[in-house]
Amino acid sequence: MHAFPESSLSHPLLTAPIGRSLWRLAAPTTAVMIVQTFVAIAETYFFGRLGTDALAGFALVFPFMMLMQMMAAGGMGGGVAAAMARALGGKRLEDARALVLHALVLGVIFAGLFTLMAWTIFPTFFRLLGGSGPALANAETYSHVLFTGGVAVWANFFFAALLRGGGDAATPGRYMLFSSILQVPLSGMLALGLFDWQGLGVAGPAVSQVATMAIAALLQARAVWRGKLGFQPALTGIPLQRRLFWEILRVGLIASFSALTANLTAMLVTGLVGRFGITALAGYGIGVRLEFMLVPLAFGIGSGLTTLVGVAVGANDWPRAVRATWTGGLIAFFLIGTFGWVVAAVPEGWARLFTSDPQVVAATVGYITHVAPFYCLFAMGMTINFACQGAGRMTAPLVAGVSRLVLATSGGWFASERLGLGLDGVFIAIAVAMFVYGLMIVGPLLVKPWGRKRVRLVSAPGASDGPSPFPTVDDRHLEPQPR
Repeated sequence: MHAFPESSLSHPLLTAPIGRSLWRLAAPTTAVMIVQTFVAIAETYFFGRLGTDALAGFALVFPFMMLMQMMAAGGMGGGVAAAMARALGGKRLEDARALVLHALVLGVIFAGLFTLMAWTIFPTFFRLLGGSGPALANAETYSHVLFTGGVAVWANFFFAALLRGGGDAATPGRYMLFSSILQVPLSGMLALGLFDWQGLGVAGPAVSQVATMAIAALLQARAVWRGKLGFQPALTGIPLQRRLFWEILRVGLIASFSALTANLTAMLVTGLVGRFGITALAGYGIGVRLEFMLVPLAFGIGSGLTTLVGVAVGANDWPRAVRATWTGGLIAFFLIGTFGWVVAAVPEGWARLFTSDPQVVAATVGYITHVAPFYCLFAMGMTINFACQGAGRMTAPLVAGVSRLVLATSGGWFASERLGLGLDGVFIAIAVAMFVYGLMIVGPLLVKPWGRKRVRLVSAPGASDGPSPFPTVDDRHLEPQPR
């Protein structure tokens, strides 16, 4: 985002066409997410080369690693991007400048929390998930390295969030693409060794991830300090303010809880499917892989919406915020829905790309035919979830996430055990949960679009020479306006 003078009438993202702005904001992030999907596949290959115990150890850590990354990128990171977008949209430049420091402080705190858990309670969870012997030892090794260096992960995603919130998705996209591509050969070398060097084993990919994210974080930090946000940030002379921490946390905490419920849903549903045997679990794994491939598209579109909506809300332009939300949501509905509908029409073809076992194929077909047709509404809900972050309206996503957890797990158990529907009952419950999730996010916005809020002229924080010449949102004085 180019710097704009304080005397300008509006933020550039308030006047540019919504479709073009969404493309500029979403495309770089989507590209990064797709590349990181292939990075995950490559790292799984390296663990496979190290043996079954290494694969099992990585599988034990994977849910916790994904939780941290989802919180850093889309949970707390979404809170950071939304806060920055609202501040710049409302021309609260002093708040925007201070938010950089507040975001970094929160990043260090959350990184420290994950480091503490890695050395205290995570090993207990690994045992509860079935880890023992060499597999447990590998899990602890990988966990200790990754989470001890977690500050690099949080810094990487928080700097990216700050830049995205400022309207610049290209810079973090470029640096994160570079670091992701670098991560693959570095992981292979550190894990498997080179020439006569035996490598670091399971610790290698963790070192690679920390190192490449540190590089991306440093490059993004340099961009921020060179004025990519439109102003020069500082780490000194800025008092820490509770209201600015809350500006990030009031969105980030709820979004992070949503990430936790999503991870918990995946773990519990996997447990339900596993009760029907290895072939059912393998078939579910093949089917759900399609979902994992489509989620990055929703994340990419949604991250662009966080900025667009946040800037509009900061400027009190609620009609534009709603238009941007529907634009992104409908794009996700048709783009991702098309993938789901096509695969649902030829489910066996998808299954046979990965296996020839007839029982595994049957389980995959069962999942796809029941679930894939509802990817459209699920993706739309996910995308509008990110718009809700920009608007600071997180009630619907919170309720929808909890409802999905309950329906997919309790509903899956009830349908399979009490109704006697077996594995198909689990898949039906997953489909219903996706449908309800999307409906509970989309419905409220359809029935009662977001309304305006009053904006008061208040003094910029720390100012002593009179009120700011720009409208500044003070959440303590916001009241709903009748529509």
